[in-house]
Amino acid sequence: MKRSLALNYLVAGILLGPVTALAMDDQDTDRSHPKAFVKDSAITAKIKTRLAEEHVASLGHIHVDTDQDGAVWLSGTARSQEAIDKAGSIARATEHVTAVHNHIKIKQDD
Repeated sequence: MKRSLALNYLVAGILLGPVTALAMDDQDTDRSHPKAFVKDSAITAKIKTRLAEEHVASLGHIHVDTDQDGAVWLSGTARSQEAIDKAGSIARATEHVTAVHNHIKIKQDD
């Protein structure tokens, strides 16, 4: 039960973060319209949520960014090619994603 509640708070924080950022900073020059920014943030949040739901430890160091056209950039590190491929697959399967640029590198544990 505690795990489920913690996951709900995590998802709520991920989803509300972009809205809060939009309200605080309305001078986002790389977005042509606020609705586009919210849509891009929603895509990013969906992908991050799905990555977290997978419970794969090696997916924890992946960064997600979405542009105004729905293209997604994945970067960071993973422990295996399988984890890299899984992150790309999750991103491609997300609604409104038009392209995925997977720049995740393999990094073995130290």
